[in-house]
Amino acid sequence: MNQKTLLIVDDEPNILLSLEFLMKREGYQVHLARDGVEALEAIAALRPDLVLLDVMMPRKTGFEVCQEVRANEALKSTRILMLTAKGRDTDVAKGLALGADAYMTKPFSTKELVEKVRQMLQSTR
Repeated sequence: MNQKTLLIVDDEPNILLSLEFLMKREGYQVHLARDGVEALEAIAALRPDLVLLDVMMPRKTGFEVCQEVRANEALKSTRILMLTAKGRDTDVAKGLALGADAYMTKPFSTKELVEKVRQMLQSTR
């Protein structure tokens, strides 16, 4: 079975580190990006199976990243799981409208996140 690739995008180093540790422990190949611009470069270069994308970030927000990925013919099938501290329904609606495949609000349990990632990687578009 080939190893699935994840890109984790968050501007908070402690979140990046804990998610990286968690996902590597689950057997995924993990890459990191620290803001929206880095995220777009990494998505284009790596073509990850799934992107864990924080909403509130410097340079470009997760919403902007999502929009640009969906507008790009070569990248638009990239699966995106948005992570946000804002659990407001308007944000969820906006994220999904911009093409996010799923949404989780912080703080989430690691078990929930691992389960969600597993589900998303099993279901292909």
